[in-house]
Amino acid sequence: MRFNGRTGRQAARIVAFGILNLGMMGGLAGCELGPNFNAPHPHVPASFKAADAPAQDRNQISNAAIDTAWWQSFHDPVLTALEHDAVSQNLDVQIATQRLAEARAQAEIEGASLYPSLDFAGSLTREGPSKKGVFTALGGGSNTATSTRASNTAGGARTSIGGGGIPGSAIQPFNLFQYGFSSVFDFDLWGKNRRTREAALAAVTASADARRAVLLNIEAEVAQDYISLRADQTLLNIAQSNLRTADRLTKLTHERAQAGLANALEVADSEAQAASVKAQIPSLRAAIAGQESQIGLLLGRSPGALATELGAPRAVPAAPPVVPVGLPSQLLTRRPDMREAVAKLHEATAEIGVATADFFPDLTLSGSVSLQALQFSNLNQLAAVTYAIGPEITVPLFEGGKLRGQLRLRKAEQREAAVNYAKTVLTALHQVDDTLTDYDQEQHRLVSLNREVAASQHALTLAQERYRQGLADYLEVLTAQQTVLGAEQTQAQSLAAISMDLVKLYQALGGGWEQTYPIMIAAKAN
Repeated sequence: MRFNGRTGRQAARIVAFGILNLGMMGGLAGCELGPNFNAPHPHVPASFKAADAPAQDRNQISNAAIDTAWWQSFHDPVLTALEHDAVSQNLDVQIATQRLAEARAQAEIEGASLYPSLDFAGSLTREGPSKKGVFTALGGGSNTATSTRASNTAGGARTSIGGGGIPGSAIQPFNLFQYGFSSVFDFDLWGKNRRTREAALAAVTASADARRAVLLNIEAEVAQDYISLRADQTLLNIAQSNLRTADRLTKLTHERAQAGLANALEVADSEAQAASVKAQIPSLRAAIAGQESQIGLLLGRSPGALATELGAPRAVPAAPPVVPVGLPSQLLTRRPDMREAVAKLHEATAEIGVATADFFPDLTLSGSVSLQALQFSNLNQLAAVTYAIGPEITVPLFEGGKLRGQLRLRKAEQREAAVNYAKTVLTALHQVDDTLTDYDQEQHRLVSLNREVAASQHALTLAQERYRQGLADYLEVLTAQQTVLGAEQTQAQSLAAISMDLVKLYQALGGGWEQTYPIMIAAKAN
């Protein structure tokens, strides 16, 4: 509908004036009840206890900043490629990204209450009034005059109100044309809407840090599964090498028995040793297949999709000579679970303000301006303008203890969030120190294992030579072979444990996403 002439311009001014005044009222906000959030500052030590130990027989621990892509310190191109794919393809990360998008949308919804609402509505109604309703109380004079006025009323003409009423038979259905604007504004005198939006924004921060935690855990799990895969491949190679040695000794024992230099017991022992080593191979192959499948799941791949990348055996990725761990104080801003705990404490604090504001009156202002007529052609007349504006106040008088219970609940939730934050900080400090200790001690253990492997291999060589020369029985060879197999397997497991402990250390330190986030993931959240 288009306004025409002077009456149209006047109606438009009424609409614009009403909307402008409601918009200006947005600046008339009052105070904010409830406590203001202050970020906690927990006490943390100046350095990690385990990092102060002398770097004898182990890699050096540095206070330098952690690299964002910490897995690159292993210098394994396959692992680097897997981590890159996990960042972009992992389904758990994608779920966390959508949850962040949901939190942002919820914050946008909560923030809308700070502004006036403005709606437009238009309608055409065909109405058949009751012949026994209020219209029978309208009109005046004789029945003839009343009937005439009723006819005029049904036709859209003006009707006076008086005594006598309108006969029901004279009331006819009519059309009602109407369109216009309506607006509602909540003054938010006590800051309830602002506290609600504050809590929603804190929830967005918590959701973003929860996504960081999911990403960090996925990165760590990919690295751990990859290290386990390479360790199992190494153990498989060790078992196959020892099986070849056992087969050679079995063949030698058979030859000695045929020459009368060995008895049936020695033959049986050699065959049993070969069978024992061979029995380890199927379980190792199953473990390798399971690790490959798990990595594929983390990368969102179908079963068998990583056979080419992971099928060829590689050595366990070794830890770097220098490991940067940063300072304990940096954990407060780096670990995503600690950042998430702070955000949840902020959210719980803001909710106290919301619950406090519920005790106070709520003042809103609503207004509407529209044009209404029984004839479509009359909608452009100023006389067709109808408007309503006025404040509404709601005062809570009796809620049966509901408001007090809500306030106590919000305060208890805030105290719980504060305790949870303190626990998160303490847990983080213990995790870093524990993983540093494990990483340090496993390296000391590996030094001894290396000596054991070298000595046991030399002993096996000597035992085999003595057996060929007939200077020793097969039991001596069997014992030496079992010692070598156990020592080599333990050595491989220790190498994997050192790399695994380093991954756990990076995970305990919070990774490197404290300031940034992968662009390929951040783009999906928008």
